[in-house]
Amino acid sequence: MNNSNRPLSPFMIGPYYKPQLTSVLSITHRGTGVFLSLVSTPLLVWWLIALASGPEEFAQMTSLLAGLPGRLILLASIFCLSFHMFNGIRHLIWDMGYMLEMKAATAGAWAVMVLSVLLTGILAGGLL
Repeated sequence: MNNSNRPLSPFMIGPYYKPQLTSVLSITHRGTGVFLSLVSTPLLVWWLIALASGPEEFAQMTSLLAGLPGRLILLASIFCLSFHMFNGIRHLIWDMGYMLEMKAATAGAWAVMVLSVLLTGILAGGLL
């Protein structure tokens, strides 16, 4: 039985599939959303509770965030928020029917990456 003309299932393609920029950004969008939900938002709530609890608790929270791990988490949070926002805007533009051609979609993907890095650099200028 000759099966050479049968199409391959996507999971069988494996190393033959080359990820496209737009698909990588789609996966990254999901990852940044998970990070914002599981790390950044609870950290913000914890910070607000410390702020409302008094100067001692706020000083303790500030000292935790001032260390290298805290600064890296803040930097990652700023990048995730920037990326998620710009990529969400790109998806809204797609939903309106614009920039759906491959060349425009790729240009939009590059714009999301560049703007995310730039906004992260601006917002986190004195962080590290």
